[in-house]
Amino acid sequence: MSRDYANRKPRAGAKARAPQRKKAPKRSFPYLAVFVILTLVIGFGYFLWSINGSSDSSVVSEPAQQPKKKTVSTATVEAPKKVIKKDPNALPPKPQEEWTYLEELENKQVEIDLPQTGVVSSGIYQMQCGSFRQESQANEMKARIAFQGAEAQVRRSEGTNGVWYRVVLGPYPNKRDAEHNRHKMQNAGLNGCLIWLWE
Repeated sequence: MSRDYANRKPRAGAKARAPQRKKAPKRSFPYLAVFVILTLVIGFGYFLWSINGSSDSSVVSEPAQQPKKKTVSTATVEAPKKVIKKDPNALPPKPQEEWTYLEELENKQVEIDLPQTGVVSSGIYQMQCGSFRQESQANEMKARIAFQGAEAQVRRSEGTNGVWYRVVLGPYPNKRDAEHNRHKMQNAGLNGCLIWLWE
């Protein structure tokens, strides 16, 4: 026979029992914690009191000078010098700038030693950027060079290989000018330009 205790109704004459709560144990006063805190506070106060006068004693005062004895009947006594306290965080005075290279550069002359190439130059250079069998191709390259701000010429030459149309720039009075124009052509995509001395 099974009994249902969960749904069982209480008896009519029985009193309902109220749940009993356990009483919390009384806590004693924390004497040890209070003692440790008081000891730390007193120790910290003593530490502050002991370092209070240490900053004044760190400045070394100069001893007062002894009065100088003079042979004159009215001797004068010098007063002791005052000790000036220096701020340890103060910055040193700004140094004065004494630069001399500005004046030297204004009057400086630079001498350059050019290496001897061994080539006797008459001072006239030419630059050839292409050589074509057909004159129309040479004229196309001449137009591309004109877009770069340089003036080119198409020259017809006959040799053992037949007729060629050369695209030539110049003459230039020195090689530096020819090199300058060659760099302009290289930036435009014309990489086949050659410089030679025109005889």
